Amino acid sequence: MARKTGSHSDITGPRVFAAAQKLFARHGFAAVSMRQIAAEVGVQAGALYLYTPDKQTLLFDLMKTHMVDLLAAWTEICPTTGPADQLEAFTRFHIRFHLDRPDAVFIAYMELRNLEPANFEIIEDLRKRYETVLEDILRAGQEAGQFTLPDTKVATLAVIAMLTGVTTWYRDGGRLDRERVERIYWNLVRKSVAA
Repeated sequence: MARKTGSHSDITGPRVFAAAQKLFARHGFAAVSMRQIAAEVGVQAGALYLYTPDKQTLLFDLMKTHMVDLLAAWTEICPTTGPADQLEAFTRFHIRFHLDRPDAVFIAYMELRNLEPANFEIIEDLRKRYETVLEDILRAGQEAGQFTLPDTKVATLAVIAMLTGVTTWYRDGGRLDRERVERIYWNLVRKSVAA
């Protein structure tokens, strides 16, 4: 019996991905078995193969979904104003988007090493597309004389690393609310590029 009585693919499929994401983030991809994912969902291990051909594909799909959603969400809000406004929007967007997805962020950064080469290439391309968004903003600001940067690529990677790091320490209900965190990080980014 592959499917639990009363289960539905439109319900069970998302539960499989959510369980895999939770377990990969908590224990690491290599330490999690398909049986553990099935137990978390409440189905037999064979039922997982209705939703994914293997664990590698599951990891790849989680990472790809995260990156595609990230790029799409930025496209929806990307301001057409000047570089300084775009940089502030990017800073706030990155924090806001990632704070709601700490498990996806952890997997996207820590499990790259477990992707097979073809899958890694696709995820790396998506990551570079996102990095290019910020690098283009920084380059435009530098060309307009608003930013002072010795190297836009290094600055891009440094800013993204700093912004992403918020997911490792921030907790809702703590000393700072999200808006305050966004303001602090925007001031840090602004000063780092001399905007």
